[in-house]
Amino acid sequence: MSIGFSENLFSRNKNKIRRAVGFALVTVMLCSMTGDLHAATYTNASIQNKQNELAGAKEQVSELKGSLTDVQRIKDELESKKSDLDAYITQLDAQLTDMTLKIDEYNRLISEKEADIEQSRLDLEEAERVQEDQYESMKKRIRFMYESGDVMYLDMLFGAGNFSDMISKADYIEMLSAYDRRKLDEYIETTEYVSACKAELEAEKEVLDAAKEAVEAEQANVNELMVEKEEQVNSVNAEIKDKEAEIKEYEAYINDMNSEIKALEKAIADEIAALEEANRRQYNGGMFAWPCPAYTRISDDYGNRIHPILKVEKFHNGIDLAAPYGSSILAAYDGDVVAADYSSSMGNYIMINHGSGIYTIYMHASALYVSKGQEVSKGQTIAAVGSTGRSTGNHLHFSVRQNGNYVSPWNYLK
Repeated sequence: MSIGFSENLFSRNKNKIRRAVGFALVTVMLCSMTGDLHAATYTNASIQNKQNELAGAKEQVSELKGSLTDVQRIKDELESKKSDLDAYITQLDAQLTDMTLKIDEYNRLISEKEADIEQSRLDLEEAERVQEDQYESMKKRIRFMYESGDVMYLDMLFGAGNFSDMISKADYIEMLSAYDRRKLDEYIETTEYVSACKAELEAEKEVLDAAKEAVEAEQANVNELMVEKEEQVNSVNAEIKDKEAEIKEYEAYINDMNSEIKALEKAIADEIAALEEANRRQYNGGMFAWPCPAYTRISDDYGNRIHPILKVEKFHNGIDLAAPYGSSILAAYDGDVVAADYSSSMGNYIMINHGSGIYTIYMHASALYVSKGQEVSKGQTIAAVGSTGRSTGNHLHFSVRQNGNYVSPWNYLK
């Protein structure tokens, strides 16, 4: 290898080393002026995601406003059913159940939006922190550029030892300019992202407010239809002028209810008879749990009393516990659910077999949380208080049957 070739190779290696050292110096200088090169940045994709979430929130507000129940339409549809009280009550109870489900869905959305708002608030705080860091870094860089002016770049170029060195220093200047441009672009994107976060946060709050308004409006709709139902039931009762007809109508209602209960008991008795003796449920004699903890008063007790509408003495086969709409109904004792259904007289009802011929019955519920065949334990929530069926106010009708006959619930209650 010739001496001239070795010198050229050494010269080229020296230029490469000089460029590498120069790049390292530029990097150190930029870090000292602008902070960490790896600070968080936001891209067009980040901004687009926030804009998509904003559009989704606005769509939710629109859907909420359009999902409220049209009470007047329901009243118009029910008008033709008023001549048949059972059909009227059945259809109205179905509408009330749907509205209750809507309220539950609105409440779920409220919880979801509260969590979304908290996350959006955290996103905004982080974006504003990044924006402030970028702004401070840019101020340092601008101050440095102002103080140095073009003299720094001219010194770099004119201080070059040769043409190759001058080209290298021009590359460094280009690197500085590209870095400045990139940091400015990042700051602009972060500013847009902050604006998108603020808009999304406001939109999420609007969804939350709309959901809360929807709950209030739908609950008002439920209350309005409950008043409508009570007025209609009372109106039908008032139209029965003949005392004998009133008594027959009431006795038919009681007979229908008793027939349903007896049919259920017979079916259950047949099933139990088919089981082996060892598998039969036995009532162990314990006291029952109070079936309606939120009750406010006993509106009607067990036994003979003057019927509030018929004004004659009639037998009341259970106790009526007045309680707020939707409050919990509890299983009085361990047992098997043998019926969880709806009838126009009892409304939504549950019947539980506790063994040894003991059954408890829970009537007029707004919602049922257990189904036929399910095993329940003492104190378990099985339904919610309502006014379905032949009822004119929110309450639980609680009955106890022993060996096919109604007995006083007070024999089993604490």
